Amino acid sequence: MHAPIGHFDHAVPAPDCLDELTRPVADAVRAWRGSVPADQFVYVDTDPEWADTATFVEHYGQDLLERSANCVVVAGKRGGETMLAACVVLSTTRVDVNGVVRRQLGARKASFASMDTATGESGMEYGASPPSDSPAGWPVLVDSAVVDLPYVLVGSGRRRGKLLVPGKAFAELPGAVVLEGLGVA
Repeated sequence: MHAPIGHFDHAVPAPDCLDELTRPVADAVRAWRGSVPADQFVYVDTDPEWADTATFVEHYGQDLLERSANCVVVAGKRGGETMLAACVVLSTTRVDVNGVVRRQLGARKASFASMDTATGESGMEYGASPPSDSPAGWPVLVDSAVVDLPYVLVGSGRRRGKLLVPGKAFAELPGAVVLEGLGVA
């Protein structure tokens, strides 16, 4: 199979390589019922040595810089309660934590979740989180620019390997809320 974006030596439909994914991501691929068939989700093998963004795009394709998304976990607090959300924005932007996210969560205060919380609650390796079915029904906040792309590069749950996912599939994730302006320059 040829990867729809980037220059990867090894590309496989995600349902055909579930062992390469973390359990939560593999479960999400298995359970996928969106309008985009799961076999259009593509797993690409990548070397963790080239994980730094500048090195990654130099090795796998300059076009990936504008077609990559980051998924970060944000914690919103209000009245002693903490709410977590997965936020998906293009890698050329940053999450508007104190504006869009705080308002969407109805929180008084919002900040990035600690690494221990993000990895412990999601079951993903740090820096490799994809927006799959989030634990405990967290909302998945998705910037509209992500949904507009034909394919988006995201983490696979592990430092080795990435997923190429049709942008419109992000809007169909359980708990997904598509928001304008979630990612800001």
